[in-house]
Amino acid sequence: MRAQVISPGIYTYGAMVIGGLLRSAGASVTLHRDFSAELPPVVFLSLYSTQHLLDPAIRDYISRARESGTKCYVGGPVSAVPEMVLGELDPDAVVIGEGEPVVASLLTKGSPDRIPGTAYDRGGEVVINPPVPPLTLERPLPFIPDDIGSQDIRGANVYIETHRGCLGACSFCQVPRFFGRIIRSREIEDILAEVRAFREKGARRISISGGTGSLYKYKNGEMDPESFITLLSGMADIMGPRNVSAPDIRVDCISDEILDAIRKFTIGWVFFGIESGSDRILARMGKGVTSSRAADAIAACRQHGLAVAGSFIVGYPNEESDDYEQTKSFIADYPLDDLFISIAEPLPSTPLASLAMRTPRPENPLFMAHTGEYRPLNLTEAEARFFDLSLHGAMFRTRPLLVAGSAYDSFLAEGRKQGREIRAVYDILEKYSGRHGAASSRCGRVGNIQDCP
Repeated sequence: MRAQVISPGIYTYGAMVIGGLLRSAGASVTLHRDFSAELPPVVFLSLYSTQHLLDPAIRDYISRARESGTKCYVGGPVSAVPEMVLGELDPDAVVIGEGEPVVASLLTKGSPDRIPGTAYDRGGEVVINPPVPPLTLERPLPFIPDDIGSQDIRGANVYIETHRGCLGACSFCQVPRFFGRIIRSREIEDILAEVRAFREKGARRISISGGTGSLYKYKNGEMDPESFITLLSGMADIMGPRNVSAPDIRVDCISDEILDAIRKFTIGWVFFGIESGSDRILARMGKGVTSSRAADAIAACRQHGLAVAGSFIVGYPNEESDDYEQTKSFIADYPLDDLFISIAEPLPSTPLASLAMRTPRPENPLFMAHTGEYRPLNLTEAEARFFDLSLHGAMFRTRPLLVAGSAYDSFLAEGRKQGREIRAVYDILEKYSGRHGAASSRCGRVGNIQDCP
């Protein structure tokens, strides 16, 4: 049987994994980043952003597919609230959570009925079948497209998975809700086999993902730096050390030996999710660390000759002016080599989404009109903080950027774009918040996967 896997915009690692599983099940598989290919009998859409639920191109494609008789299944992080996906996109079914145990059954059976880990609409009733328990991470090689070398995601052609799960409880993050808080690590030999396959297909730089990279092989409350270092060394042997990155690490999951290995076997960058300079906001985010811990981590990286990037979130519900000023002070006191700034987005199924729905809009920075120095720009408070922190961060980088003309306009346009898109997320969350748990299903409830026994 012919099957397509579509991941809009980029070849996600998850889409390639699904493609490999379908190929192993005997399907003739193609992988696409757009909707231009001829419709096959079966299509799997790997959707990684809530914005995909609002994309008319995706809606139109699914509508055309179903009208032509193509079976259309949707999976990925958007599946956290399946009734939202069904209501907005109307696919044949939603694959809930980890798709590996599910997709082959959908391919062969052609119906989600009684297949664990699926949700579908049955005559206006949303049916959610019981989830599939987490399984081993052994699997066939991913389906790697021939043009993978042309892809650029934060400097890498692909981010490959080393483990699943996260110890953290960040209220804005789907990872611990999607994969759980128990770390499940892949075998080094399987990961390195993938690295070789990607290199043979033309990948020039590979990064590792899975949340905090240094939690690889974490077990019984203990990190395993030796296994993480062995993994980085093996990847560097295949790709070359300047073609490997292991950027995403929690500030409380580093050590001297881990930082030394990152300097020796990778491009030499570390990416910390710092998020805020306010300990009050960090506590509300469930970060489990303080701003002083983040400052110590930056200093440790400097001692090991590493470049450091940091992400920051502004406009968190109930973030006050003093909280924001503390973030500005942190950036000035601890200069970074690069910064990534975003307005708080309430991803479905996260505690932030619940907080967003409880916070009256007049008290939420995303909806409050900005009345300060950027008032002539007609921004909300969250948009103004994004714009202001972008300008501030450029000034206080280790190598300051001159912000004028196109850079100024780019920061302003991005702030407005994020504000507009995230307000649309609020609208869709409110649209479905009243339906959560409103109908029956095979596991006794409708709603998030965590609701099922």
